[in-house]
Amino acid sequence: MNSSLLIVIVVIAVVAFAAIAFAIMRKRRSQKLRERFGPEYDRVVRNEGDVRKGEGVLAFREKRHEKFKLLPLSAEDRSSYLHRWNDVQSRFVDDPKGAVTLADSLVTEAMQARGYPMGDFEQRAADLSVDYPVVVENYRGAHEIVIRHNRGQASTEDLRKAMVHYRTLFQELLGEHREEKLGEHHEEKRSA
Repeated sequence: MNSSLLIVIVVIAVVAFAAIAFAIMRKRRSQKLRERFGPEYDRVVRNEGDVRKGEGVLAFREKRHEKFKLLPLSAEDRSSYLHRWNDVQSRFVDDPKGAVTLADSLVTEAMQARGYPMGDFEQRAADLSVDYPVVVENYRGAHEIVIRHNRGQASTEDLRKAMVHYRTLFQELLGEHREEKLGEHHEEKRSA
């Protein structure tokens, strides 16, 4: 066999191997991002109009998130927030608009207490999406209702939905659902 032909075959094999390895790495990265971000992955890719751009946005969010110094709330702070949330909820019957405004403020305050940076709404939602990729859509929904409310375009039923959305995120921020899930996970392990 001619040495030139052998060199060409080796080069083609190396290029083919590199292309296959690159494709596998991209597929794994896509799978990892899809698993981590769930429905947020699809939303970002759709908004960016391109998988590669969307995945770049999500990877950037992860890198940014690594710099945060997020802390769990103390039992005392958690109890205080829960008490304040119950007050906000009880106001809804008499003052739905005021209750939603207070709920928005309380969620923002809880985010800040946990250590999330306080940028504009879109940045806060992007930051939350790393830890709460499913619930962040509730946050966006509540925010949209608040915007419509400010224009006089939200009904009392819309405001009720906003409260439900805020409550879901609020519970996550306080760690209520995670503790429940942890408890369920430990119970499943014990019974297995």
